[in-house]
Amino acid sequence: MKLAFATALALTVSTPALAAGSLPTNVVPVVYDISVTPDAQAMTFTGTETVQIDVKDATTTITLNAADLALSAATFDGKPVRYALDKDKQQLTLTLPTAASVGRHTVGFSWSGKIGQSAAGLFAIDYTNQDGSKARMLATQFEAPDARRFAPMWDEPAFKAKFRLKAVAPAGQLAISNMPVTNVAKQANGTQLYSFAETPVMSSYLLYLGMGDLERKTVMAGNVEIGVVTRRGVSGQGDYALEQAKRMLPYYNDYFGQPYPLPKLDMIAGPGSSQFFGAMENWGAIFYFEPELLFDPQRATESGRQRIFTVVAHEMAHQWFGDLVTMQWWDDLWLNEGFASWMENKAANDLNPAWKAEAAAVSSDREAAMGIDATAATHPIIRKIETVDQIGEAFDGITYSKGQAVIGMLESTLGPDTFRKGIRSYMAKYKYGNTVTENLWAELSAAAGQPVAEIAHGYTLQGGVPLVTLSNARCAGGTTTATLAQGRFGLDATSKTPQTWQVPLVVSTLGGGETRTIVTGPATNVSVKGCGTLLLNKGKGSYTRVMYDQPTHDALVRDYTKLPLADRLGTLADDYALAAGGYQDLSRFFSAMGQVGVAADPLEWSLVAGRLGGLGGLYEGTPLADPLRAKSVAILAPVLQRIGFAATPGESPLVGNLRESLVGRLGANGDPEVMRQARTYVGQLAGNPTAIPPAIRQPILSTYAINATAADWEQLLALTKAETNPVAKNRFVSLLGAAKDDTLATRALELLKTDTFTAPQKAALLRAVSGSHPDMAFDWAVANRPLVESFLEESSRSSFIVSLGGGSNDPAMPGKITAFAQTLPETSRSPAKRVVSGIAVRKAAADRLRPAVQAWVAKGK
Repeated sequence: MKLAFATALALTVSTPALAAGSLPTNVVPVVYDISVTPDAQAMTFTGTETVQIDVKDATTTITLNAADLALSAATFDGKPVRYALDKDKQQLTLTLPTAASVGRHTVGFSWSGKIGQSAAGLFAIDYTNQDGSKARMLATQFEAPDARRFAPMWDEPAFKAKFRLKAVAPAGQLAISNMPVTNVAKQANGTQLYSFAETPVMSSYLLYLGMGDLERKTVMAGNVEIGVVTRRGVSGQGDYALEQAKRMLPYYNDYFGQPYPLPKLDMIAGPGSSQFFGAMENWGAIFYFEPELLFDPQRATESGRQRIFTVVAHEMAHQWFGDLVTMQWWDDLWLNEGFASWMENKAANDLNPAWKAEAAAVSSDREAAMGIDATAATHPIIRKIETVDQIGEAFDGITYSKGQAVIGMLESTLGPDTFRKGIRSYMAKYKYGNTVTENLWAELSAAAGQPVAEIAHGYTLQGGVPLVTLSNARCAGGTTTATLAQGRFGLDATSKTPQTWQVPLVVSTLGGGETRTIVTGPATNVSVKGCGTLLLNKGKGSYTRVMYDQPTHDALVRDYTKLPLADRLGTLADDYALAAGGYQDLSRFFSAMGQVGVAADPLEWSLVAGRLGGLGGLYEGTPLADPLRAKSVAILAPVLQRIGFAATPGESPLVGNLRESLVGRLGANGDPEVMRQARTYVGQLAGNPTAIPPAIRQPILSTYAINATAADWEQLLALTKAETNPVAKNRFVSLLGAAKDDTLATRALELLKTDTFTAPQKAALLRAVSGSHPDMAFDWAVANRPLVESFLEESSRSSFIVSLGGGSNDPAMPGKITAFAQTLPETSRSPAKRVVSGIAVRKAAADRLRPAVQAWVAKGK
């Protein structure tokens, strides 16, 4: 699963508690035969199923999962039996008249259920066609514990089984599932009965069904048919994803050493949105919300195109890591998400080298992980999951981004070939089965001939970020020696509690040699050939912060432009973070940043723009805000002037990304030229919906919305109401909440009480208001809680409202969030604690950095 936002908060599922591995294992499913008949207009469905089961021990009770289903019958070996549904446990228990013997039997059920408006179980996506007519698409979302809302199932990942699915669809509609269609039979009432081929053994959360006024376009990759399924009329926007999937399938077949085992791989585009996820890896039927899959060349930016590639790469990697080999229980969710996140980056780096994905990850994914991991809100990658709430919380930056970084560190430490050998062995050994993390360590250790777990346990069984500190660097006889100490990097007191790791590190000298070492304690001595500038964690392959003594850092700044790109990015990122944590002065970051020339690599300028934006956020509403904006404009405007507003033929994709970053950052800071361009372009949209060049469409619209006057906002509202393209409309809705002006933010909130927008759009609008007005958005949501919860997905209710206040600088906000959290079940309060922790970290950083920022601003450009 790909989260909806790159920096998404952990989300909590507000459903009753579920004990880990709570279903009895004395009865297991073998094959499900499921038939469903949805009524999209009534938002209900009916279903029947027969499940072949294997009774391991004689028993008079059979327990499985069911939630929000109204059962009308249950049978055992064809005969009616008594049944009882425990709503709190989401469990259905059959009571047999006599004990079932060991061996194969069947159970059967009939039921009715509800089609939801949020992405849990079988749900509807409402949208408007290009001709203005209304349409409704149906889709399913079962991860983590929601297959039980579709049919009675053993809805835990370890209960793998085969599935045979049939579904009734209206005449003229297309139905899609994991496997190819084997038959479509016209019914007497004009509907169509779709029958799908039997799946391989798989976990219940990977089952999929979708239907609607859809069209399907395909290409072949070897003997596998790859399809893109879209609402009618836009299948051409799936061409880019199809092309990239065709490139990636043989790449993954080779890397994993196991050919993709299904005959087809569909990618389904839904024209809606979710507060929780952007795409889901259903085996053979990957579901995406449209922005994650469809490329509209008239509206999409370069970063949007790259995002499509990485999301497709992520979900396709899951077809092996997650689908073919599945974690035993949600404790090891990172085996799915950490690996898919790492693999998306590896595929991008190997198949699109111009993107410099490996270097980019240093300043993006690595920093995202450490930003959470260095606070009191962290947790181990492998965490004990005992409730449904905790399953939802596990889908966070630690699982995804830290998981990705740790895997990358192990590949860097073992070497790519050895690492891949271990992965191939793991896939071959456990295909169609379930695993725990220790199984992976065993295969990697066997491939490497050394115990991998000794290093890996420190990064997966405890939270926190290591810190390697250098001292006593000296060179004699052509060899540099130094002392390295391993401590802990933290942004708050809790995260500075001492811990130990075995930190694999590459140490090098510029123009000299390099050496590998494991830093394990307060004094590890290291020697490296050459007397050049000393560089720690070369390539930034290890998951650690590094801090130099002053002379070594001075040399690093002096030779900054000679460093490899990943090390330039890592130096800037470490220097900023170390200052935020109180380990060194921010002047070190400013010194390194001063070496970034106007013509430097776009990734460096993207990082600088991001850090300047972060500083601005720390001091919003204080006397430093305006001087910081002015200084940021003075630094960034010449870079934009050099690359220009218009994309040029043959330019690097990274230049396109940088242009987006600069236009957006300068626009948010009120740069007059960017604001002028924004008003000119937006003024043309009423007559030409694609008047804005796609290369700058999103940041230009953001600039216009952030700086909107009352008249500008009215124009934006008119454009929103007139837009029929679902993706463009959703974007416009969010823009209505972006204005800095308090009055306009209030008007945006008033729209939430109307029927102007759909439930997902209302959630997006409220989220947008919180960007510039966190206090207003939080207070409004608390005051209107029943209304807000009515348009939130169940999977985000306990996290969404508290997260609205996360950007607040008001000292009263932590108390308000904590008070609100007391109204939630105790198991649903972790998101609130995380938000409060983030506010505290940001305030502490603002206090620490203020003197250095004041001095820097006072120097002028």
